Amino acid sequence: MGAVLAAVLGASLMGCSSTGGKRAEERAAEEAAEGRSAVNTPRWTFAMVTHSGDGDTFWDIVQKGADQAADKDNINFLYSHNDEAQQQAQLVQTAIDKGVDGLIVSLAKPDAMKAVIAKATAAGIPVITVNSGSAESKAFGALTHIGQDEAIAGEAVGDELDKRGRKKALCVLHEQGNVGHEQRCGGAKASFDGTMQNLYVDGTNMPDVQASIEAKLGADKSIDAVVTLGAPFAAAAVKAKQTAGSKAEIDTFDLNAGVATGLQNKTLGFAVDQQPYLQGYEAVDLLWLYRYNRNVLGGGLPVLTGPQIITADDADELAEYTQRGTR
Repeated sequence: MGAVLAAVLGASLMGCSSTGGKRAEERAAEEAAEGRSAVNTPRWTFAMVTHSGDGDTFWDIVQKGADQAADKDNINFLYSHNDEAQQQAQLVQTAIDKGVDGLIVSLAKPDAMKAVIAKATAAGIPVITVNSGSAESKAFGALTHIGQDEAIAGEAVGDELDKRGRKKALCVLHEQGNVGHEQRCGGAKASFDGTMQNLYVDGTNMPDVQASIEAKLGADKSIDAVVTLGAPFAAAAVKAKQTAGSKAEIDTFDLNAGVATGLQNKTLGFAVDQQPYLQGYEAVDLLWLYRYNRNVLGGGLPVLTGPQIITADDADELAEYTQRGTR
């Protein structure tokens, strides 16, 4: 993807004839593939600060997309994260103090981020929000938001559960206070014709996650679907199902290599992909476009990267990309 976009960019900036354009495309593609810049703009510094915890494969994919766009766009890219809102806000302040040229921030807990985002915009630092906080992004002064509408994504889950004939579902929330997680389960509950119950677990303690799901499934055999809100938690739900002797289908938000394998071997029913690689890549690219040409996408609305329902039929095609860590 990086090479293709680099080629298009190279053509738009340098190409004038069909032959010259083709040569420019080839040159830009080679440079991007080698990790070299495909542009000659100043080496700006962009920082991304997310609410990721340690070892979260979803955010590894976001970061990979951002890294590759940064290589193409001649950007010095800084990444930091903390799943505690106040610590995340402090990391944003650190980026401001460094005088970065652009800032990318996730807003899982927007109230804790509002003041520091205001400081960034007051300092003239363009801000793009990603993944969570689409409702607050514009009000906070961000240029645009890149991600999926979490309520709409939840509604897609409810619709898919209906198609599969499910009647009683469990929605597993692994991060207290994350507005996006509440929106996902709320959207699913709104569109699902059956009944759905929320289960709050400690996402930093995977044995506890498994034990909590197992206890619910063991106590209520009528539960026929479990929806987890992140790929790593799907594996814990599968183990909980097996231990509890449940027949519930395990479904999940987000995609990684483990989820693709689970779809292929039918231990998982479906996944909701929001294309995290694209969130990271486009956030860096759009900041570059704003700095270079004052371009803004979205027209005041979020730039949506999902939801896309992924089933076993799609898993074979996507397995190659999940293995390399870009889906």
